Amino acid sequence: MAEVVVVDSKAAAGALIADEIAELIRRQPDVVLGLATGSTPTPVYEALPSRLQGVDVSRVRGFALDEYVGLDPQHPETYRNVITREVVEPLGLNPELIHTPNGDPASIEHAGDDYEAAILAAGGVELQILGIGTGGHIGFNEPGSSFASQTRVKTLTAQTRSDNARFFDSIDDVPMHCVTQGLGTILRARHLVLLAFGEGKADAVAGAVEGPITSSLPGSAIQLHPHATVVVDEAAASKLQHLDYYRYAYDNKPDWQGL
Repeated sequence: MAEVVVVDSKAAAGALIADEIAELIRRQPDVVLGLATGSTPTPVYEALPSRLQGVDVSRVRGFALDEYVGLDPQHPETYRNVITREVVEPLGLNPELIHTPNGDPASIEHAGDDYEAAILAAGGVELQILGIGTGGHIGFNEPGSSFASQTRVKTLTAQTRSDNARFFDSIDDVPMHCVTQGLGTILRARHLVLLAFGEGKADAVAGAVEGPITSSLPGSAIQLHPHATVVVDEAAASKLQHLDYYRYAYDNKPDWQGL
């Protein structure tokens, strides 16, 4: 089962995961990180700079979860630009070592295979940051996605486009398609860290952690992973049936186990 850690704020979640990532970089300077976008991982990225002062990050590598198809490369909401703005520049990473899928329609037919090959060539992702959508998707793996799926083109649901419309002038500007790491790709990462905040995510979190493993709720794939950590605030944790046990287990966790 996934380890569930309940914190009192987004800032506390960001500090907890930032500490883990910073220690990982110290131990393994060329570590491969899996980078999520959206508002959920922002507290992690905001907490990292102070923890990496004096740490050599020039060899850190990264792979974003997904990218929109057909969005102008200059658009501020391409995930390449978001990752550059929120992660690469604040942390001083080498942009040549940080990758996003290629959303250019001219090469879209092999974009998924190219990205899979790049991840494998890098030795795989050590720690993958994840958020979860209100419909239970991780990455852009919408309901019905295969647990064996690899990086590929997906059609975004109306709900996902509506959720992401806040980053655009209108919902009509949100692309219809994306290139996303598949659930099988995500499950190859050696450590999954899923974050969720707010009451609006409570149903998705409960389904992912305690519900049946089903393609109808792609986030439930984390139950198949040997090292998955779910970090949530009180509101997002509010519908977990075994919440008392998760608190008890975390409070009594041996120090040597780490996160």
